[in-house]
Amino acid sequence: MDRSQKADAVAQLAATFNEVGVVVVTRNLGMSVEQSTALRVKMREAGASFKVSKNSLAKLAIADTDYAGIGDMLTGPVALGTSVDPVAAAKVIVEFAKTNDKLEIVGGSLGSVVLDEAGVRSLATMPSLDEMRAKLIGLVQAPATKIAQVVVAPAGKLARVFGAYAKEAA
Repeated sequence: MDRSQKADAVAQLAATFNEVGVVVVTRNLGMSVEQSTALRVKMREAGASFKVSKNSLAKLAIADTDYAGIGDMLTGPVALGTSVDPVAAAKVIVEFAKTNDKLEIVGGSLGSVVLDEAGVRSLATMPSLDEMRAKLIGLVQAPATKIAQVVVAPAGKLARVFGAYAKEAA
């Protein structure tokens, strides 16, 4: 990799760090190509990405971002999981690590908050942004549905009373 390629790689990583909500640092302990591909596919489906990068380039890229605190974690064969959703990358990586002992979670960062392995696992248990939005919409819609039911109920009762009188008269 020549100097211009390294500068491009650092610029791409820096742009990624400025866009994402979470970075999860993992250590690759000899994953096969198939396992790595499977993890990347799962990450992509969740709206996240998984990238192996040179530690020295990653350290340069995080220098002026909120993720500067993870610099100490960038030693050895590491890969970075990132996502805009603060929970997506952590969820996929933790789930994958449960079934694959060759992927070790080192730590991560949620913005400027540095997380250890337990922090990343804890983050993975939280509902994702989409799940939270769905719950919020459900909570907002519930009162409106109940109000509509209360307003319609008297008319329904009235219709049943008229129906009963009609049957008696007939």
